[in-house]
Amino acid sequence: MSPQDDASAPAPAPNAAPLPDPVAQGADTPAAAPPPMPIGRGSFDHVMEQFARDYVRDRRSSRRWNLFFRFGWLALGVFAAWTIHQDTTTSSAPSGPHSALVELRGEIAAGGEASAEVLLSGLKSAFEDAGAQGVIIRINSPGGSPVQAGIVYDEVKRLKALHNKKVYAVVEESAASGAYYIAVAADEIYVDKASIVGSIGVLMDGFGFDKVLEKVGVERRLLTAGENKGMLDPYSPLSEKQRGYAQAMLDQIHRQFIDTVREGRGERLKETPETFSGLFWNGEEAVKMGLADGLGNLDHVARDVIKAEEIIDYTPKENVAERLAKRFGAAIGEGAVRALGGLPALR
Repeated sequence: MSPQDDASAPAPAPNAAPLPDPVAQGADTPAAAPPPMPIGRGSFDHVMEQFARDYVRDRRSSRRWNLFFRFGWLALGVFAAWTIHQDTTTSSAPSGPHSALVELRGEIAAGGEASAEVLLSGLKSAFEDAGAQGVIIRINSPGGSPVQAGIVYDEVKRLKALHNKKVYAVVEESAASGAYYIAVAADEIYVDKASIVGSIGVLMDGFGFDKVLEKVGVERRLLTAGENKGMLDPYSPLSEKQRGYAQAMLDQIHRQFIDTVREGRGERLKETPETFSGLFWNGEEAVKMGLADGLGNLDHVARDVIKAEEIIDYTPKENVAERLAKRFGAAIGEGAVRALGGLPALR
């Protein structure tokens, strides 16, 4: 090595520890691990500062989420209160002479939107309003409970006599069975030429699974007090005596339905052997048979028949919570009834 090379090499640091000789230690001998660095006060402060930052960040995030949920619940409460207020009022405030409207939609059943309770609430408000020149029941229903339909029919007749106001039924898609039962309480019935009208009959439906149980070897154990208490049970055989009793009950309700139609339609009704057989007809045929008075829609009746073109809707609107609760309760009751074989229905 030249003197220049020696001069360019860096001088060893003072007091530096001598480097281990790999030849002296052996090629296979691992280098010793450096001793752990002691944690000083500066490192501890750094750790605590980082912990404090993370804690504050978590608390801020938690507060933000708490505020978000609180505002969310507050908004939900305000919306529910607004919905209840809107649903308990009519769609428009009465303003002078007008035609009063009450909607009959869906299956006629206790606890539903087309129950007697709901319909009569709207009908009473409509009749009691001095500005209502006439009351229109707009119908789109396949029928339902003969009890609910009978209650509405009787009350419409009473309100007509009490307030000396005419009632008009306007059929959209259908006024079948129980819905037609209510329609005949009106002074006049108007339909579309393609509406479904009629189905003047009564039915009671269900299933019988006793043969299936016998075939698969399952024994039905039904204990009753009273020989007919299990009548129409779907898992027990139906005796001729019980069948005759059920048929007599249906025939009696059918007779009540027929009498109501004859009373409501009077001499306008052109009876044929098929009129009360349960058949239904389109609106054009219904007018020819005297089941309806003419073709027309809601606006036509308000404008040209009642002579009050403004229409005010008196149909009660339930809030969401009430609607769900009623439907849930009605569904449970209907399920229990159907499990026992069902009730008579005008549909």
